[in-house]
Amino acid sequence: MPRELLRALTAAWIVLVVLGGVACSPSQPPPAGSPSPPAGGAPATSPPAPVLAVKIDNVPDARPPVGIGAANLVYVEPVEGGYSRLLAIFAGQLPPLVGPVRSARETDAELLPQFGHPTLAYSGAAPELLPVIDAAPLTDASDANQPAAYSRDEARPVPHNLFLDPAELPPGANWPPRNRPVTGPTPAGGTPTEHYEVSFPAATTEFYWSPQEQRWQVSMDGEPYAAVDSGRLSTSTVVIQRVRVRDSAIRDAAGNPSPIAETIGSGPVVVLRDGRAFDGTWSRPAPDAAATYTGPSGEPLPVGPGQVWTVLAP
Repeated sequence: MPRELLRALTAAWIVLVVLGGVACSPSQPPPAGSPSPPAGGAPATSPPAPVLAVKIDNVPDARPPVGIGAANLVYVEPVEGGYSRLLAIFAGQLPPLVGPVRSARETDAELLPQFGHPTLAYSGAAPELLPVIDAAPLTDASDANQPAAYSRDEARPVPHNLFLDPAELPPGANWPPRNRPVTGPTPAGGTPTEHYEVSFPAATTEFYWSPQEQRWQVSMDGEPYAAVDSGRLSTSTVVIQRVRVRDSAIRDAAGNPSPIAETIGSGPVVVLRDGRAFDGTWSRPAPDAAATYTGPSGEPLPVGPGQVWTVLAP
């Protein structure tokens, strides 16, 4: 069924493009089951939220994506060659298909322990990285380990054509309530902002505030970023997390070093909410802790309800 579903979605995408619907499609609603604890932290009783993390290809040949509108969190990570790749976190609502799926990175092994013991879906990794993934607290659900969950779209170029049926994977452990996003009202202050851009050496990620939708619309490399199944992607909150990026010993086929974004520690952050930018500091003291965000005076910078995008910006 996944292959037939993918063909149907692709046909729908073509219709959207012909009709101009991609640029003006309405925002997707917040993912069902999105954790929305109050500003003081997660409630005493939180709904079950088994975590599935999926590595998503993000070079131009891999677009448009499928399924990521249902994610709770989307991370934008630097990868070799100056490009970016996405790590989509699903906890509650699983779409019927997700992709294109690509390989994991060492950055993922550092990010994922905060989610307890998630399931990680990816396609391959450098041989030197496999022991790191094996040692991480996660269920390895790569295409090598769970081949029945993956299929290829022959209409797309290899290797940007591998798609995942999430229902075929073992579920991840429950998202620890203490590490779920802290939501709350928009803080006071901030700087009115209509557009924010993060540049990687060979890619850009941009966010445009839409007063009509009251959401940040996502663009990649100067073009609207839209999913086959949900149209133009948008979000209530964007976190620009400035991190130290260092080269690992792992290199790709072209000899480019694989960068590692260091997400444990602290550094500058910009939180985009409600058409405003809030400067502050991010802090993540340990692998099993989530990042927290505070303003200049130490006040919390909560996120809005629904999907959150976090850009790991050099």
